[in-house]
Amino acid sequence: MTFLPDLSTFFAFSLAAIVLAITPGPDMTLFLSRALRHGTASGIVSMLGATVGTMVHTVLAVAGISALIAASPVAFGVLKIVGALYLLWLAYQAVFQGSTFQLDAGPARKPVSLWRSFMTGIGVNLLNPKVVLFFMTFLPQFVTASDPAAWSKMLVLGLYFGVLTAPLMAVMIFAARGFADALQRRPAISRGIDYVFGSIFCLFAVRILFAEGR
Repeated sequence: MTFLPDLSTFFAFSLAAIVLAITPGPDMTLFLSRALRHGTASGIVSMLGATVGTMVHTVLAVAGISALIAASPVAFGVLKIVGALYLLWLAYQAVFQGSTFQLDAGPARKPVSLWRSFMTGIGVNLLNPKVVLFFMTFLPQFVTASDPAAWSKMLVLGLYFGVLTAPLMAVMIFAARGFADALQRRPAISRGIDYVFGSIFCLFAVRILFAEGR
């Protein structure tokens, strides 16, 4: 089926998505904080909200990138190079600045509805410009401008990202206390994730830069 990425692309994308999912950041902080303060259900629905936000970003990014391919394959190539440089920047930040994980796990002052948790999850993604930039530069790394099915492959990968990472985040939420304690009491765990994150995205970036240079 030509509208689907090949297995090697799925494997590479899956590896990157998993590392990104388990890297501490604003999303994980929100999920675990809600779970610890308001219960597991609140953490789960906030994660589902963030997943919906991710899928919205995917559709918008694919529409914009597809238009760019149609208008100028050269510009698409430039976007891929910019994306590779952005991935290098993410790798640099992960290794030299580390993850930001400020968990607010104190007692809840007042109950928070599941709907509010869900909408907060959506908002933490939709209103984050870094997520927009990430999807606009990350998805093109797995397609070529000459592929007539590029848009469908990016769409499949973007939606697959949400489907793949949601169960991983759910496991973390159900084990919220132990997972949060491990990250906060053992900084070496977070630093290890940082190095893995940085290494994988650095490899992706270098691969794209060399590919574009040929």
